[in-house]
Amino acid sequence: MIGICKAAMTAALLLGATGVWAETTESFTIIANGEPVGRLEAVTDGAKVSVDYHVDNNGRGPKHREALVMGAGGVPLSWTISGTSLMGGRVEESYRWANGRAQWVSQADKGSVKAATPPLYVVNDGSPWASFVYAGAAGAGGTLPVLPGGQLKVEKLRSLQLGGTAVTAYRLSGVQLAPGYVLLDADGRLFAAEGASQTGLAIRKGHEAVAPEINRLTDDLELEHAIALQKRLAHRHDGPIRIRNVHVLDPASGERSALSDVTVMRGLVVGVQPHDPAPPPADQLVVEGDGGTLYPGLHDMHAHASLGSGLFYLAAGVTSTRDMGNDNGFLQRLLTQIDKGEVAWPRIVPAGFIEGRSPFSARHGFIPATVDDGLNAVRWYADHGYAEIKIYNSMNPDWVKPLASEAHRLGLRVSGHVPAFTTPDRMIADGYDAIAHSNQLLLGWILKPGEDSRTPLRLTAMARAGSLDLTSPPVRRTVELMKSHEVALDTTAVILEQLMLSRAGQVPPGQDWYLSSMPIGFQRYRKRSFVTIDSPQTDAAYRSGFAKVLETIALLHREGVRLLPGTDDPTGFTVLREVELYVKAGLTPAEALRAATLGAEEFLGEADRRGRIARGQVADMVLVAGNPLADIEAIRKPRMVMRAGTLYFPTEIYEALGVRPFTTAPVVRAATAAQAAGAPAGSGFGHEHSHAH
Repeated sequence: MIGICKAAMTAALLLGATGVWAETTESFTIIANGEPVGRLEAVTDGAKVSVDYHVDNNGRGPKHREALVMGAGGVPLSWTISGTSLMGGRVEESYRWANGRAQWVSQADKGSVKAATPPLYVVNDGSPWASFVYAGAAGAGGTLPVLPGGQLKVEKLRSLQLGGTAVTAYRLSGVQLAPGYVLLDADGRLFAAEGASQTGLAIRKGHEAVAPEINRLTDDLELEHAIALQKRLAHRHDGPIRIRNVHVLDPASGERSALSDVTVMRGLVVGVQPHDPAPPPADQLVVEGDGGTLYPGLHDMHAHASLGSGLFYLAAGVTSTRDMGNDNGFLQRLLTQIDKGEVAWPRIVPAGFIEGRSPFSARHGFIPATVDDGLNAVRWYADHGYAEIKIYNSMNPDWVKPLASEAHRLGLRVSGHVPAFTTPDRMIADGYDAIAHSNQLLLGWILKPGEDSRTPLRLTAMARAGSLDLTSPPVRRTVELMKSHEVALDTTAVILEQLMLSRAGQVPPGQDWYLSSMPIGFQRYRKRSFVTIDSPQTDAAYRSGFAKVLETIALLHREGVRLLPGTDDPTGFTVLREVELYVKAGLTPAEALRAATLGAEEFLGEADRRGRIARGQVADMVLVAGNPLADIEAIRKPRMVMRAGTLYFPTEIYEALGVRPFTTAPVVRAATAAQAAGAPAGSGFGHEHSHAH
């Protein structure tokens, strides 16, 4: 296998080692949502490379230095990283190969293996420069085993001109949850990198003007990949689909039915009847439920859509999401692609992101300079079919009331963070319909006057929550306001659990059942500390603080405040954990599932069409083997997911995404061989189609 300019890279290393080539510096700008948010500088001196990486986006971002010693074939012999990670956690990572042995230490793990030749090590806290290293080591069209495990695949995709520079685009996959893209120039040097675990687009300094072209290119490449996966994984049938021999869970009553058959036609439920063991009518496709439970599709009420995350959601049984802030152009395109059936995605209910201008501004949606600009942003979202607006951290609190009034006039809901230097109470009075994140609510009872929630303090201050008295007057006042104004809480307890209970080298709570099946880069990313744990007291404070989050959820539920299960995470697995955390907080499984199905639709105003399995409802549903009312963990292993009448099988999805499946799919068949012969072309089903593995 010939690598990407492998000969040129090897020559460079050899010449550099003898001092023939001078030291070279390569500089890059990090761009997010069209604005610079950081920098990367790589200095190469012979076989040695030093990297300075600094990102500050929305008050957070990785900031670290790397030192590499390169070996033959572009494979590092050593690699050290020192600094801080996305949320400010300490990073001290090192790798070294010498004398036939590779050794590494990271936040997630440490290890040592014999290796006669240097293997490719995948760093836990890398920068866009790491993508360049991987591409060079694996080669064009190559697949390479990597440490600590897994396979890196590099695919050559397209050659083109960008701003007068000839570049070739490559896709890197197999290590992270999502693929990354690397653009190399004619000399095999890094021109740009985007995706995977990075925090924006890295582009060669001086070429920032072509960033939109690169974004369009990577969007096109991702779309081509997503369309191919949808054609392969979505199963449709033009006639009725009968899911039989199942217990139907009704979130309204909190009960399961006796064994039943559910019939679906043109994306709607057309019948729910007692189970009939007789052969079905000739034109029906049958899904054998085997006595399992069929429940309505779950909701992630705090999502940020990416093209590739749709399949992860569907595999977890999530059929509806509420997008809480995105690149407006991207989301508009994605909504169109979903409507056309081109890509696999749950339904998206979009919220329009509006942020204030400050050094801490998030780069999404609109950042108005005046209140009139903000009102125009609200109108733009209304004209483009958004269901609500979302206010963010840097918004001027004085603007919230007029923006909320205009949104309500146009039929949009209002939700969001509590902007810096104001309170949840004022936001509720000024027009919020929902508060985003449990921590945003609790900060109103925790922060001291003048403390700035635009910084990571909005997360790290949660270490103070353990001492909070939930019977205190400030808490009671806010709860009463939420009740009287019918304001919901979008809880995102799972992301707070990930933040507050993460500990370096440990599997986070609630993730042990699936993490080992995931790509190695994702596994290692999760096994880290996202906050600095510098003492047993700090450890205890974060644990106590998260316990208070669950106590707050329980309090609000008892008081009748609507809870909206959300995650702020694209994996789908975290939606399942969010529901489990509701049960951990004290809700019954039936109450937790109601919040994640019918309760979410009541908030969205769609309960007459969605959220139950009944005649006339949209056919969004999930089949599991067990009984979630008896054991909520039964929702972890969907066997089949239906999204508006289209069938998906999680076993197929996970295999396509490089994840080891967790269960088996049901048998799907036509009534007889003769009937199957008449099945519609392209249905994907024959006489008997079992997805079991």
